[in-house]
Amino acid sequence: MTAANPIDLSRLDWTKGGGLLPAVVQHWLTGEVLMLGYMNAEALAETQRSGRVTFFSRSRQRLWTKGESSGHVLALKSIRADCDADTLLVQAEPQGPTCHLGTSSCFGEDARPPLGFLAELDALVAQRHAARPQGSYTTKLFEAGTRRIAQKVGEEGVETALAGVAQGDEDLLGEAADLVFHLTVLLRARGLSLADVATVLAQRHAGR
Repeated sequence: MTAANPIDLSRLDWTKGGGLLPAVVQHWLTGEVLMLGYMNAEALAETQRSGRVTFFSRSRQRLWTKGESSGHVLALKSIRADCDADTLLVQAEPQGPTCHLGTSSCFGEDARPPLGFLAELDALVAQRHAARPQGSYTTKLFEAGTRRIAQKVGEEGVETALAGVAQGDEDLLGEAADLVFHLTVLLRARGLSLADVATVLAQRHAGR
């Protein structure tokens, strides 16, 4: 159920929580759990209308849009109900830290899944590709062209293979990180992403 395809409020079970549903907010790219809030029917409708995640404040007894004072809003990507239709999973793109303590998640900085940073890297490389900020190494790679980027991937691949047979774990991890970064840049130069690679891997796994 996406923001472009609104969830049907009448199909939700509003009775168990006295008209409120718990809403778990998740980063739409990294999978990081950002916060837990509560929505009544009006808050859910406003979230879908405005595209900004809005809750019902139990302490203030009114609607409040996340970031209405700080500016750190949560841009809606999708909403799903669970199997019992009494809990919501909200996927959003945070515009700044979600927690009032300045962290990305109200559950602390360790709430991000271990592989979640790859999604952040993918998004950052896409941003660099679009903006081309001066002084950025990624910008220099894009401006050097696809051939040069592909050459770097080849070089890093060889160095990773050599580290795998002749060097320690720290060296191997460092070379592997360089390889993944340059591969991400190469994919973006071709209009692709790590998400596209993940899709191919998932399809292969499903068809094995």
